[in-house]
Amino acid sequence: MRSEIAVVKQTFAKVFGAADGLTIVRAPGRVNLIGEHTDYNDGYVFPMAINFDIVMAVRKRSDQLVKMHAIDFNRTVEFSIARPIEYDTEELWSNYLRGVLWALQGAGAKLVGLEIAFLGTIPQGSGLSSSAALEVATAVAVKHLTGFKITLPDLALLCQKAENDFVGMKCGIMDQFISLLGQKDHALFIDCRTLEYERIPLELGDYRILVCHSGVKHSLVDSEYNRRRQECETGVQILANRFPAVQALRDADLAMLTACQAQMDPVIYQRCRHVITENERVLKSVAALKAGDLKCFGQLLNQSHDSLRDDYEVSCAEVDLLVSLARKVEGVLGARITGGGFGGCTVNLIHADAIGEFSKQVLPEYRKQTGIEAQVYVSTAANGAELL
Repeated sequence: MRSEIAVVKQTFAKVFGAADGLTIVRAPGRVNLIGEHTDYNDGYVFPMAINFDIVMAVRKRSDQLVKMHAIDFNRTVEFSIARPIEYDTEELWSNYLRGVLWALQGAGAKLVGLEIAFLGTIPQGSGLSSSAALEVATAVAVKHLTGFKITLPDLALLCQKAENDFVGMKCGIMDQFISLLGQKDHALFIDCRTLEYERIPLELGDYRILVCHSGVKHSLVDSEYNRRRQECETGVQILANRFPAVQALRDADLAMLTACQAQMDPVIYQRCRHVITENERVLKSVAALKAGDLKCFGQLLNQSHDSLRDDYEVSCAEVDLLVSLARKVEGVLGARITGGGFGGCTVNLIHADAIGEFSKQVLPEYRKQTGIEAQVYVSTAANGAELL
C-alpha cells in the first residue's frame, strides 16, 4: 500500500504540480463468496472486500474545473462543473468518476473544482469490481472535501445510480456496498431489498479464500447481463399473475415456480430456478459459517457454480475448466465462478497447505488446454473504503 501511495503522490505532482494538500483515499475490490445474480432480484449476497484497491489522491481547485488522471492508462481528461456533466465517448474510464459527480450533484452536493490522480491494483477485467472501487473512492473523497452529509448505504446507492444511469451498466447494489462497508476478517451478508446488512466473521481456521483469474473476459458480459435481468423480470410477471405477493424473485419459492412452469419458456424457468435456489444457498452459507461448518459451505459453493453454469448460463469453457481442475485438488472444499460471468475469476475454499499443490496441478493443466496463464491471489477479508 505504501508504494502505491508514493506512486500516486509522485504522479500527482508531475501532472498537477506539487503534491501538497492532498486527500488520499483507498477503496477495495471485492470477491463475492456466494449469491450471484441475486442482487438485482432483491435477494441476498455474501461478498467480502479484498486486499486489492483503487488508491486516489484528490485536491480542491479554486475554479470549477475537474482534472482527472488515470495513472494506469497515462490519460488525463478535464471538464467544467459549471456545465452539465456529460458522458465521454472517448475516455470511457472517466465516466465512472463523472457519473459519481453527476449523481452527487443530483443529490444536492455542492461540487467544487478538483484534481484527481488514481491507480488500481485490482486486476482489470477480472470481475473483482474495479469499477465500483473507482466510484466509491471518488464518492468518499468528494463527500469529505465538500462536507456533504450522507450515510454510507445511501452513498453506495448514489454510486450504483452512477453506474446504472450514467455509465449504462444495470448492476445491482452489491459491489458499491461491500467496497464502502467491508470490514477486516468479515464477509458482509446483505439483504439487497432492505439494505440491512450483517458482518459475519470469516473464521476459516486453516482454510483460505483463493481467487483464480482465468485471464478471460468475453465481451458478452454487458449485453448478456442486461438480458438476464430482462429474463428475470419476465419470470416475475408470470409468477405475480398467480401469486400477487411476488414483486421480485426473492419473494418466490420452488413450489411457486413449479406451479407456473407450464406458462414459462424453459429458459425463463431455468433463470428463475437459479435465482430462487441461489438465495437459499446464501442463507445456508451464512448459517454454515456461523456453525463453523466449512464442509457444508464448500458444498454450497459447488452447487452455486453448477447452477450458474447450467441454469443461468453465465459461465464459459475456460472457467468451467478451472473449477473442475480445482475440485480435483485435495484440500479444496468448494470452487465456483464469481462475478458477472463469461470469464473473470473463480473463488475457491482451500486448505492453506494445499495452495502450493493448487498452483502446481491447476495452472499448468489450464495453460496446456487453453494457452492462457491463470493468476492466483490469496486474500483475506479487507476493510471497506477509507481516508488514509
